Amino acid sequence: MIFDDYWPGSTETCIWKNVIGMLTEAASVREASPVYIEPNELQASGKGLSEYEKSINFPLPWPGGWWRLGDIVKLEIESTLSTIKTASLLKNDILKFRNDICRREVEKGKSQPPYYYVAPAQQVDQSELIALVELMKEQGINTFRLTADYTLSGINLKSGDIVYPLAQPFRAFLKEVMEKQEFPVRHYSPGGEIIRPYDVTSWSLPLHRGLESHEIKIRDETFEAKLKPVTGIYYPLKQGYKLPAVFPASSNGSFKAAFIAMQNGMIVDRLTSEIKIDGKVYGKGSFIIQGNNNDLLNSIVKESLTEPGLVRDPGKIPVTNVKMPRIALVETYFSDMDAGWTRYLFDSYKLPYTILHPDEFEKTDLTASFDVVIFPSTAKALLLNGKPGTETSPSMSNYHPDYQKGMGKKGLEKLMIFVNNGGKVISWGQSTDLFTGILEFTIGETKEEFMLPFTNIADQARKEGLNVPGSLVRLQLKSDHPLTWGMPAETNVFYRGNPLFNTTIPRFDMDRRVIGAFPEKEILVSGYCEKEEKLSEKPAMIRIKKGKGDLILYSFSPQFRASTQATYKLLFNALFPIPDE
Repeated sequence: MIFDDYWPGSTETCIWKNVIGMLTEAASVREASPVYIEPNELQASGKGLSEYEKSINFPLPWPGGWWRLGDIVKLEIESTLSTIKTASLLKNDILKFRNDICRREVEKGKSQPPYYYVAPAQQVDQSELIALVELMKEQGINTFRLTADYTLSGINLKSGDIVYPLAQPFRAFLKEVMEKQEFPVRHYSPGGEIIRPYDVTSWSLPLHRGLESHEIKIRDETFEAKLKPVTGIYYPLKQGYKLPAVFPASSNGSFKAAFIAMQNGMIVDRLTSEIKIDGKVYGKGSFIIQGNNNDLLNSIVKESLTEPGLVRDPGKIPVTNVKMPRIALVETYFSDMDAGWTRYLFDSYKLPYTILHPDEFEKTDLTASFDVVIFPSTAKALLLNGKPGTETSPSMSNYHPDYQKGMGKKGLEKLMIFVNNGGKVISWGQSTDLFTGILEFTIGETKEEFMLPFTNIADQARKEGLNVPGSLVRLQLKSDHPLTWGMPAETNVFYRGNPLFNTTIPRFDMDRRVIGAFPEKEILVSGYCEKEEKLSEKPAMIRIKKGKGDLILYSFSPQFRASTQATYKLLFNALFPIPDE
C-alpha cells in the first residue's frame, strides 16, 4: 500500500463517508506504445514495498517482459469486475456494515468532542462562505443556521451563523475538512527513519479559504434547539441593487464582478483611499462599477456572491481607473498541471487570457500583444529547453520534436526586453528559477547583462533538513500596498519548500521590495514541516523592478489546485498596474 488513510485524495473522500474505497494504479507504458522490462530493472520503493520480492502484500510479483497498454486496461477491468462480484456476493453484509458505521458516527458526534463547527455569517470574504456552504451541502453534509444569538464555550455566536453538528453520518469527513491537519509522525522502524509524506498534507477548508471557524468541544442541547436546517440554495444576498456600486476588495467575488463588468463595457475603478458607506468601511482597492444597467449589476451580484454598496456621489471619491489586462498564460506541452489549474481559476472568474507556448516567444511581439505574462509553476528546463529533467541534466521525452521546443535564449531575451519596456511578469514556484542567474538582452548595438536581485537557496536549506511536502504556512504581508489590497496583515499560503528566496541589494535600473515574508517562528499552520526555522523571516513574495517593468515572484502557489482561495487576491492584484514606490 502506497497511500494511507491520512490523505483523503486517494479514494476521493469516500472512505470518510463510510464507503469502501480503493485506488488502483499501474506502471505506464510509452504513452500507448509497449515497453520491454528486464528482470533486473524491476524495483521497489517507498512505504508498503521495501523490496521487489514475494510477500504477504505482494503475492504475485510480475516477472518482467513486455508491458502493454492492454495489460493496464486488463488490470483495471479485473479489479473492477472483482469489486462488482464481491459487492454482489456480500451485498447485505456491505450495506449493513455501512449502515452500522453511519449509526456509530452519529453516536460519536453526540458523545465525543468536537460537537460542532461554526462558521460566522459575517466573514471578511462573504463569497467564500457562500461557496463553502454550497460545497458542504453538495458533499452530503447536514448544514444548519443559528436562529438566535447564543453564547457557547465562551464564544458569542450570532443569528445566521452556519453550524455543522458532528452528530451526522459523514462525521469523519466533516471533521477532516474543517479541522487543521497534523501529520502523524511514524517511523519505518523504532527510532528509525520517519515515513515522510511526499504530497499535499493540508486541506482544511476554512484555513485554505481564509474563513473564520470555531471548533466547539461542549455539547449543548439548548443550542441545538435553536438550529434550523439550510435547505435549497444558500444565498443570503438581496436583490434590487443599483449602480454605481462598490464591491469590497476583501472579497474574491469582487474581482469576478470587476472582470465581468469590464467585459461588458462598464466603467471600473479602484479606491485609492478607504471610504464608509451606510456604516460599512470599504478599503483601498475596492471596486466601483458604474453604468446604467441595473439588471446586469444584479446578475453580476448573483454570479460573484458578493453584496455591493450604493455609491451616491462617485465623482468625489479618490479612485484609479482599471482596464482588463491582456494576459499571456504560459503553458508547455508536457501535461502542464499547474497551468491547467490556473486556466480553470481564470475561467471560473471570467478572466480572459491567451495561451502562449514557450517556443512562441521568439516570434511574438510581446509588448504589442500583452500587458502581463504569467508563468505557473513549471521546471526551468521545460520552459527554456523544452526538455524534462533539470537545466543541467535534461532527460529524453517520447514527444514529437515539434513539442519539445523551449523559449531558448532568444525567447528569454525577448521576454526581458518586454519587462524592460514596461511589461509585467508574474511567476511562482519552479518557474521563478527562469529568472535567476545571469540574464541578458540586446537592443540595437547595446548588450546588457544583469542579475535580478534575488536568489533561490532551497537546495541548501533542503540539505540542512528543510522538508515541506505541501503544507499551509503563515505569511506576513506588507500592509497598505496595491499588491496586498483586500488582504489581512497575515495570511496562510500553500508552500512546498522550493523555491526559497533571498533578496540582494539591487544595481543599475533595478529595485526590489519584499511584499510578503515568513514570520520568525511558529510558521507551520496545517500539515507537515521539518526544520521550519530555515524559513524564518525569508521573503516569499517579491516585487522586482527592471527598467520600466515589473516581475512579481511568489515562492508559494497563490492558486494551488484552485484550493487556496485565501491567496487568490495576491494573484489578482498583481494583474493590475502598480504605482512606483
